[in-house]
Amino acid sequence: MNKTVKIIVGIVLLILLIWVIKYFKDSNSASVEEFKTEKPFYSSINTKVVATGKLNPEEEIELKPQISGIVDEIMVEEGDIVEKGDLIAKIRVVPNEQSLVSASSRINTAQLSYNNAKTLFDRNKSLFEKGVISKQDFENSELSLNQALESLNQARNDYQIIKKGSLSGGSSANTNIIAQIAGTILEIPVREGDQVIESNNFNDGTTIATVADMNKMIFEGKVDEAEVGKLEEGKGIKVVLGALNEKEFPAKLTFVAPKGVEENGAVQFTIKADVEVERSTKIRAGYSANAEIEMESKDSVLVIKESLLQFNRITEKPFVEIKKADNTFEEKYVELGISDGINIEILEGVKEEDEIKVWNKASDENNENGRNR
Repeated sequence: MNKTVKIIVGIVLLILLIWVIKYFKDSNSASVEEFKTEKPFYSSINTKVVATGKLNPEEEIELKPQISGIVDEIMVEEGDIVEKGDLIAKIRVVPNEQSLVSASSRINTAQLSYNNAKTLFDRNKSLFEKGVISKQDFENSELSLNQALESLNQARNDYQIIKKGSLSGGSSANTNIIAQIAGTILEIPVREGDQVIESNNFNDGTTIATVADMNKMIFEGKVDEAEVGKLEEGKGIKVVLGALNEKEFPAKLTFVAPKGVEENGAVQFTIKADVEVERSTKIRAGYSANAEIEMESKDSVLVIKESLLQFNRITEKPFVEIKKADNTFEEKYVELGISDGINIEILEGVKEEDEIKVWNKASDENNENGRNR
């Protein structure tokens, strides 16, 4: 029995010995895993804020009628360039029948008063020439005649205005729609024959045309609350138009809203900038645009690619792995500066000659270990 036990124990020990020899043989023959490395380098870093928005004219005016009526004639088309004072359209008045009858009645009343004053004046004139009445009585009758004539003329003018909308029909008539600024006709929302309403204290009125100076453009956009604190009015920026093959225009920041508006869970602040547009460039109102605002710039600073950074899972401190002479890697904590999203400035912890491990291009196992450090 003891002999059988000894044989079994011997066989087990022999198997264990063979497994140990094979394990060490396989371990020694496994290839050493290699990692790519990159070196720090000197470069310039520019950090910027990008605001999305639109390009609109600085001066945009809606032309509205001063009297209600029908659009009788439109003199221009959308896209036409006009000067200040040019005739845009004419309005034909459709008088209110009650107002017209009332005005006609006032003419008749004024005519009767005038006729009576004329009769008194003629009589007093004859008596004054004969010396029957005093000069003062004659002058009073003359004054009454002149006042009656003025009332008659006013009644006739009122009737003319109610019926036709103006007295002379000249360029100053309120039935004429005149351009108030020089610029381009952006929109004509009405057509000949449309009925329009006058602009007054209780009604905005019907827009006949919209005129804008396309040589004076402004950018209107929005930035996030995390970036608005870094903006300064008067700062030079760039405005990029995608519709013009990403053409860039210089601009100056003129307005940063003092109050933000919440949109989709984020607080946005409106900004405006004056854009310098060349007269030869064909700009259209409402173009989508991006404003690039440079926040901070540094030249010739030591940087690494931001993808080389790793972060301690507990302390959240950034570090990199530096290659040593024996081809192993050593963790080295670093102090960071500004970043442009691709490269990041290294203030302390890395030298130009150091070789940094490209941890996120290694095997899946090493990649996961690097992330969890």
